[in-house]
Amino acid sequence: MASVLYIAALLVSIIVSVHSCTSSDRAALLAFKSALREPYLGIFNSWTGYDCCHNWYGVSCDPETHRVADISLRGESEDPIFEKAHRTGYMTGTISPEICKLERLSSLTIADWKGITGPIPSCLTTLPFLRIIDLIGNKLSGELPFDIGRLSRLTVLNVADNMISGRLPRSLTNLSSLMHLDLRNNLIRGTIPRNFGKLRMLSRALLSRNRLQGQIPNSISYIYRLVDLDLSLNQISGTIPPSLGKMAVLATLNLDGNQITGSIPGTLINSRIGTLNLSKNGLEGTIPDAFGPRSYFTVLDLSYNKLRGNIPQSIGSASYIGHLDVSHNHLCGRIPTGSPFDHLEASSFVNNDCLCGKPLKAC
Repeated sequence: MASVLYIAALLVSIIVSVHSCTSSDRAALLAFKSALREPYLGIFNSWTGYDCCHNWYGVSCDPETHRVADISLRGESEDPIFEKAHRTGYMTGTISPEICKLERLSSLTIADWKGITGPIPSCLTTLPFLRIIDLIGNKLSGELPFDIGRLSRLTVLNVADNMISGRLPRSLTNLSSLMHLDLRNNLIRGTIPRNFGKLRMLSRALLSRNRLQGQIPNSISYIYRLVDLDLSLNQISGTIPPSLGKMAVLATLNLDGNQITGSIPGTLINSRIGTLNLSKNGLEGTIPDAFGPRSYFTVLDLSYNKLRGNIPQSIGSASYIGHLDVSHNHLCGRIPTGSPFDHLEASSFVNNDCLCGKPLKAC
């Protein structure tokens, strides 16, 4: 009887071991956990036992290989743990390089914990199956890994709202599968690579609130899937490539708060762009008289530049203009009547040289 029980127990242990995570993955997770401190929610309390593939908070495994495939730890969530605590998450510590021993890792999300410091482990570039890196909302520092271009399957790179410094790695443009790039609100300096247009799969490129300099590469217009381009609040100079206005699906273009000069390309006015913010630059010349039925702007902000001349009459032929701001320029002449001017306030036109007519004083 004892032998039967022994055999049964042995079989159970074999079955459990076959369907549980590997000991190396478990050890890597525990080493990763040991470098972090989460004092309020207890999200790591479930990281016990031998099977890290089941009921370990934020950990998912591949059902066939039983290797850890996804880590998803968000400091802002609707999970019951957060609702019960009535607070968002806070975590300190660092991201241990031991995480790179999870050889089949596909998705890494450690987001919005506010207090995680230290660098992004450079060894992440050795994980060939990595598709998602989402580290938004921490206090990570140091540079992006110089060889990040090795991650041929990467579709999402989000390190916004951190303290990442240094330059954009040259290898960044080798990320041929990248669809979402979010580097907002960091300390990244230097120029945007001239061959940025190699990122042909990119749909969102968000690089605002950094210290980027130099010109906007014309090659960006080669990215035919690009919907959102945000380069605002940097130190970008030079002129706006007219080719940006010819992009097939570009819907949002934010270039405000830079040092851009030259004139506004007419292609931007008669394009598919719906949100166009060029404010707080050094743009000169006139507002292009190029509005037409294709012009459909929810936001058109040209304020705080050096624009001269009058407001073009063709603006009345635009399909729609929701918010228009041409204040703080050197515009002159009569403000056109009719749509969209019948719903705009005086603040949209103030501090010009000699604009007149409603909603300003009569001419």
